[in-house]
Amino acid sequence: MSDVLAPANPGLSGLSLYVPRPRVALTAFAGWTGAEPAKLAAVVGDAFRVPQPDEDVYTMAAAAVLRLLRQHDVDPARVGMLALGTESSLDNAVGAVIVRGMVDDALRSAGRAPLPRDVEVPEVKHACLGGMYALKAALRYVQTDGADRVAVVVAADIAQYERGSSGEPTQGAGAVAMLVEPRARLLALDLRTAGSSSDERGWDFRKPVARHFMSEYPASCRGERDFPVFNGKYSTVCYVEAVVRALQSAHARGGGDPRALLCEPAALLLHRPYDRMPVAALGAAWVWACVRAGDRDALDAACRAADVSFDALAAELAGDSRARDGVRAHGPEFDPLARTQAVARHATKDPAFARVLAATEPGRAVVRQLGNLYTASLPAWIAAAFADAGARALPWDGAAVTLIGYGSGDAAEVWSGRVAPGWREAAARSDLAGALAGAVDLARDEYEALHDRRAPARELPAPRPFAVAGRGRTYERNWQDVGVAHYRVVEPG
Repeated sequence: MSDVLAPANPGLSGLSLYVPRPRVALTAFAGWTGAEPAKLAAVVGDAFRVPQPDEDVYTMAAAAVLRLLRQHDVDPARVGMLALGTESSLDNAVGAVIVRGMVDDALRSAGRAPLPRDVEVPEVKHACLGGMYALKAALRYVQTDGADRVAVVVAADIAQYERGSSGEPTQGAGAVAMLVEPRARLLALDLRTAGSSSDERGWDFRKPVARHFMSEYPASCRGERDFPVFNGKYSTVCYVEAVVRALQSAHARGGGDPRALLCEPAALLLHRPYDRMPVAALGAAWVWACVRAGDRDALDAACRAADVSFDALAAELAGDSRARDGVRAHGPEFDPLARTQAVARHATKDPAFARVLAATEPGRAVVRQLGNLYTASLPAWIAAAFADAGARALPWDGAAVTLIGYGSGDAAEVWSGRVAPGWREAAARSDLAGALAGAVDLARDEYEALHDRRAPARELPAPRPFAVAGRGRTYERNWQDVGVAHYRVVEPG
């Protein structure tokens, strides 16, 4: 990991979280569905949030952006880019500009100037990695043509699965806005040592538009629902392999002891579709790091327990077996890192791995309450980790932080960062506790109504500061607005 950042030390200067108020506790969910509470807690987490019928991905994104501008005293005139990362788009033509429209309306209603007309408004899509890709574009912006302006990146999603499916307990909804400046006040990020990986995986996790028009797709899944087509076990294989390959890429660029990528950081934060997934990926990553370092002793017990030789591990990790090709040749059980994962199941029990696992603890208790936020999952963990570190007065000045993002389909990113001096003030401004306050725990019938995008019998607190006001229905020769959403400001900016 590089100790020397780019001269301007670009990176994050603040984050702001928005989540819907309705909440499903997984202990209650277990009672409704017959699932084992202990297993859900061990594998998935503690709870997830559910949007109301007059909330969508854009209202949540706009709420997070408005909170960011307020909490971090950002002059709207300084914003030069507003980027949206999401896989929950409701419009195949535009996205971030819809968020901009709501934010402008709220600013004007409060007597403030809106965002400048020359703000860039890109939307970035690649499954759960869209938010990190958008952040990467913003980092490049503030270092190049952005001059003295700042960028705002917002990652927002609604993770929803068919009732009764294996993905149902891993749902969630929310948005995280990030302030990106040429001189970071929270976390400086060095893209010069970033690692990347990508490979097309076919059946991992997809949202093909064509499914809504095919008889094989259940009628109950159509309409405004955005349930993915996914294969859970195969998706796990893809996640683990992509993370390992991205770490290989980062090590190739940065050099040094590969184990330092996992052992040096004060915080090791990953995209988390559910609580156990990052642990599984880090176990395989630890095996790779030990193999790359030639540390046979570190893996000796685990290799013997898994009946896999160190040399066989090295050959597997040095190869370039493709998951999609393997599935075509051998069926859906194919795993390009089968030996690595077998050894990792034993290596993660070794005390040497405890140091790696400890780096995932900052903020982990909070994100267990949120569920899967797709693109906002890793940004939410960043916000939670800094809030946790501030609350516990951890000595993080100058500490290393590693971010590992992932997007099904399949791509991963590994970034190195350093905590900026004076980070505590920026972390405190994010007010994570305020964003999480006011949760409303749902009964089963209320959850099912919201899952179906219906209002429950009980009147819930109205979403703030934005809500869906309706949809256009005109489809005429001279004017059309059918399906176009209209929004209202519930609370001025």
